[in-house]
Amino acid sequence: MGGAEPVEAVGLDVGGTKIAGYLVDPSGTVLRKALAATRPEDAEATLEAMAGVARDMLSDRAAAVGIGIAGIIEFAAGIMRYGPNLPFRDLPLRDRMAEATGLPCLVDNDANVAAWGEFRLGAGRGSADMLLVTVGTGIGGGIVSAGRMYRGAHGFAAEIGHVIVEPNGPPCGCGNRGCWEQVASGRAIDRLGRHAAEATPSSLMVALAGGDAARITGPIVVQAAREGDVLAIGVLAEVGRRLGEGIAGMVNILDPDVVVVGGGAISAGELLLEPAREVFRVAVEAPEHRAEVPIVAAQLGSAAGGIGAALLALDELLPETNPRREGPTT
Repeated sequence: MGGAEPVEAVGLDVGGTKIAGYLVDPSGTVLRKALAATRPEDAEATLEAMAGVARDMLSDRAAAVGIGIAGIIEFAAGIMRYGPNLPFRDLPLRDRMAEATGLPCLVDNDANVAAWGEFRLGAGRGSADMLLVTVGTGIGGGIVSAGRMYRGAHGFAAEIGHVIVEPNGPPCGCGNRGCWEQVASGRAIDRLGRHAAEATPSSLMVALAGGDAARITGPIVVQAAREGDVLAIGVLAEVGRRLGEGIAGMVNILDPDVVVVGGGAISAGELLLEPAREVFRVAVEAPEHRAEVPIVAAQLGSAAGGIGAALLALDELLPETNPRREGPTT
């Protein structure tokens, strides 16, 4: 690059209801932001909204576009094979967005780009082998191995939430029963919170839900637990334990040096993470004979996906721009 000014990249974090756009420099500094609604019933309208956000983010130094989106991405071909929340099927998303923006484009799973953001600037900074576990409505994952994203043979790797841990357990949206995300995610907190409160109507959770146990959600469980409700604390501890069991299995397979836990459910903080750690210490293979693997909270919050998508585009499409230094995220 010689003495040229540093380039920038646009990062899009595309969900079922909104598109968040970020203009990011190689250090991770966010220079500009934008937000737009998706049209989950209309694929072409959503594509145009994505292109519109990307074009609004462009600067004279913008050199690439990175996109993180929930779904099955055939990474090498840039094709979105399946999206659970958007009507995208076998869509050449990379090429369509490159044509719309006039820039090289990278498309990856939303958890992968969030993992890259945490690896570069967040809780995984300084790691070489990192596992991100996103605990939201479901469970997603991102794997960094030897300093690079691990995607597998087809780009479909790290769908960790759909490992079956409880045969004949709760039905999952993937068509199976008893997937890890059904017992250790926001869905599990919702379900267990309602069941517990139905059996104990005096719980603070019921009061916070306006007297109707059927209206209890994860945020209500977390609020009640923070206010000392023993039943709510028990719900988070149970979900935390199931989370720790699954993390132990992932560590047995991947041997990361750190596990970063993100997603909306991380708002529960240590009420969820400490039970996960306690079980992990027992469930992981030969704990007394292996190095400690910290389980830590993600640091970038909702910005991880957009920032990570931009940095991943720079790092993989324009690797000469990567300073591998820490930087602000604003």
